[in-house]
Amino acid sequence: MSTSVNKTARIGGILYLIIIAAGFYGEMFVRSKLIVSGNAAATANNIITSQLLWRSGIATDLLMHICDIPLMLIFYLLLKPVDKNLALMSLLFNLIQTAVLVVNKLSLIVALFPLSSRDYLKSFDAQQLYTLAYLSIKAHGYGFGLGLMFFGCTCLIMGYLIFKSGYLPKTIGVLMQIAGVCYLANIFAPESSDKIFPAILLPPFIAELSLCLWLIFKGVNIAVWEKQLT
Repeated sequence: MSTSVNKTARIGGILYLIIIAAGFYGEMFVRSKLIVSGNAAATANNIITSQLLWRSGIATDLLMHICDIPLMLIFYLLLKPVDKNLALMSLLFNLIQTAVLVVNKLSLIVALFPLSSRDYLKSFDAQQLYTLAYLSIKAHGYGFGLGLMFFGCTCLIMGYLIFKSGYLPKTIGVLMQIAGVCYLANIFAPESSDKIFPAILLPPFIAELSLCLWLIFKGVNIAVWEKQLT
């Protein structure tokens, strides 16, 4: 039993690490390099000259969401001994988050359409096409914030369950709840999100990285886990 549980935890940790790496790549190495805030023309020119990089960001985002699905199940299995209903609620919030973010990737794909040389675009001038592409990118930013609202709720519930579990560190539980508050801050204080980004993502990064590394290298306390099952 102990081998099975910790094998599951280790797989979850590896999946979580892939998700963190993929998300970091998409945001920091693709979009932050190509998107020029407030400048549609510069952003469009960057994307046109680096379309492969732009598409790689979309691809890694989709990889991240593919990994989300088995990870949701793993967290449910790991946390349901604490409270089955709350573990299920956490999974449902996470499922909605992933669904929102997957659909939101269409905005990044749509941003490429006005930057192509299709005949049906000839009725628009270059600046109009650049603006259309930039509007799609802006829509993605708002959709991303909407998805994070649901993930913030997931982190709050997971943090509570981890704190109460006894077989995972209480400190990580607290860190995950702080992460949830940070994610929700993007919704409750949208007017200041640009000023606090990316600093607002540092606590979630620390919390999620700590959790995934703990699952990979430590796993769960088997003695306490088995007590929770009885």
